[in-house]
Amino acid sequence: MTNNTKIEVTRTYLKMTTADELNPAKMESDRLQIHQVVECPASFYRYLYTEVGRKYHWGDRLTWTDEEIRTHLNRANVSVWVLYSIGAPAGFFELKQHEDKSVEIAYFGILDEFLGRGFGKHLLTVAIERAWDLTENYIWLHTCTLDHPAAIPNYLNRGFRPFKQETYYI
Repeated sequence: MTNNTKIEVTRTYLKMTTADELNPAKMESDRLQIHQVVECPASFYRYLYTEVGRKYHWGDRLTWTDEEIRTHLNRANVSVWVLYSIGAPAGFFELKQHEDKSVEIAYFGILDEFLGRGFGKHLLTVAIERAWDLTENYIWLHTCTLDHPAAIPNYLNRGFRPFKQETYYI
């Protein structure tokens, strides 16, 4: 591929309008823990964002300074949660509350070394539960054709439904 080649990307927005639409897929294991990171260091956030998004063209926050990350994470409407497998970070999600009282799962993913173990289903279930703790309106997210092939099936299987699509080029 040359530098002038553009990649067409389809972004799909999905939402869940009631908590009873959740089709949970939790793993019962004392090896897994999920914790909210209340005072998340910028370096740790950058690590999670970079490692989870490396193969999926996540780039919008790579240029953020430590101060920009700290400012973002210190907002009352933003929270970061990390999945640990026997103490090692295995994935994360970021929730963002919006003015319309909706909650966005702004970022979600599993580190490469932990893919294929069912952790994504478990983590998404918990992300949805935490999002419903914050709203009675609706929760939403977006994904795209650059994401892991299991992303959309996981979202659909947990109860999300598409409501909008758009195409762009990178």
